[in-house]
Order: sequence, then structure tokens, then C-alpha cells
Amino acid sequence: MARLADVVAVVVGAGQTPGETIGNGRAIATTFAREGATVLCVDRVGARADDTVESIRAEGGTAERFEADITDGAGCDALVAAALAGWGRVDVLVNNVGIGGRGDGPAHSADEGAFDRIVEVNIRAMWRTCRAVLPTMRDQQHGSIVNISSAASVAGGFQVAYEVSKAAVNRLTTSIAQSNASRGVRCNAISLGLVDTPMAVGGIAEARGVSPDVVRAERNERVPLRGGMGSAWDAANAALFLASDEARFITGVVLPVDGGTSIRVG
Repeated sequence: MARLADVVAVVVGAGQTPGETIGNGRAIATTFAREGATVLCVDRVGARADDTVESIRAEGGTAERFEADITDGAGCDALVAAALAGWGRVDVLVNNVGIGGRGDGPAHSADEGAFDRIVEVNIRAMWRTCRAVLPTMRDQQHGSIVNISSAASVAGGFQVAYEVSKAAVNRLTTSIAQSNASRGVRCNAISLGLVDTPMAVGGIAEARGVSPDVVRAERNERVPLRGGMGSAWDAANAALFLASDEARFITGVVLPVDGGTSIRVG
């Protein structure tokens, strides 16, 4: 039996940066659809959401697209309204949008504008999507929110804005879990380590002026678990579990999916 049969899921950031591998949002949306969910694929770039929808439909899944910029509160309200207009409920929300780089750095040298932009996208926008969907989930007396965090929330020292924003995602997750548990709404996060996605590998390679293979090899060496980096499918499988009824007694958890990165010392 499909693990998300009859579930309406909204995946924010369901498009992806073009590249040779699959991104987290597309992998999550695809996995959910394969497990029976109806998926609203939300992205700031409509064409990227369209690509994900077309891929899902080609496999026989059910998906629609919605273009929205979640740094705008009206966009967050509109994506929830679209799901309600189409299907009458929202059972699952996945918050996959996040940025880094672009002037970020250690605390003594990070650019203030970059800090503001990263915090705006990574935490304030995520809070807005949660705020938009929570009244519906609370009225339904059920719902599952899955936020994408990062191992950088507990480790690092060279991307202060990104690290702080992801630490805030973890606390947002536990706060939402606590304040909505009595209404049957669960909220969990996935703390991703080094994953081979177009945005991560391709973005770093472009910024450094080296080939993606160089970046890929370096990142593989940094992962404790044999086999190197994870893939977006690892993120998708974790999101599937947390979204499903298999995790019905789990809320307020920040689940490391990182090949042992966050427990490594030295």
C-alpha cells in the first residue's frame, strides 16, 4: 500500500537548479507522488516547478504547480489557498527553500546584506509558510510539517548567516511542534549533511571556478560514512518517513541525515 495514499502534500522549493543530479525538492515531490500523494509543487521559478510536475505526471503521479515567492507573506497565504481550493485540505507541508554563500562568511567578515538576505529566506520565509498552513492543520486536527535544516546548524564556523539561520530552523521546528501537538499537528526537521545536488556542488564549483568533479571529490572525503556524500533521494526518504503515519508518534525531532557528519569530532 502507498505510504501517502490520499494525502495532499505541499512541497515548497519543488523545482531545482539545473544540473546533472537531482535536487532535494524535486526528489521529495517525486517520492511523495510515487507513494500516492497529490503534490502541489511550489517554486519561485514557475518553469522549474513545471519540470517537476511534468516528471511526476510522466510516471502516472498527480501534481500541480504553483509559482510563489515565500519571502512575501501574500505568496505563502496564496499557496495554501491554492491547495485548499484544489483539494480542500493540506496534510503535509515540506519547507525545502534555502540559500547560502553570496557574501556569507565568518562572523568577523560576513557581509551585512548577505546576512539579512540569508536569514530572510532561510528562517523568516519558512516561518511564514508554517504560519500560513497551521490554521488549516489545526482545524483539521492533523498535519505534518517537515523543515529542511542542515548539519551546519550545529557545526562549522565559516558561514555565520547560514549556520545561524539553520539553527533557528531547528528551534522553529521544536516550537511549532510543542505549540501544536494538542491539535494533532506534528513538526519535524531533517538536518542534512553533504549532499550531491546541483545547487550545492554546482554552486560551489561556479563560485570557486573549478569543476564539479573537484568539489564532489572534496566533499566525499569529508563524509565519515563510507560511500561519500548522500543524494537528494536520502533527503526524500527521510521526509517520506516523517510525513507518513509511520511517524505518527514523532514530533519536535531534528533528524540528522548526514553520514555521521554531525557526530564527528576532530
